[in-house]
Amino acid sequence: MIRHIVFFTAKSPEHVDAICDGLSLLAEIPLSLRFEVSRNSRVDLYGNEIDVVVYGEFADQAALDAYKAHPNYDEATRRVRPLRDIRYAADIVVPE
Repeated sequence: MIRHIVFFTAKSPEHVDAICDGLSLLAEIPLSLRFEVSRNSRVDLYGNEIDVVVYGEFADQAALDAYKAHPNYDEATRRVRPLRDIRYAADIVVPE
């Protein structure tokens, strides 16, 4: 299994809702085992710069690759890219 986690900062606080809406298109892609788009709760003692978090679980690399090739992924990117500042992504392979 692969855990796919992406962190976004918004160019402006007014863009956070639109970023969440754009990223919600990804939930319609039927390739994840689990998928969430959430605002950062900002309760960490040391850093709260991140505005939005995407969390997805995929059976394997092929499923993650197919997710990224889906038309909704391109549309979400088109909507969100102009509104976001920083995007950090991490993919964690979970041993079976």
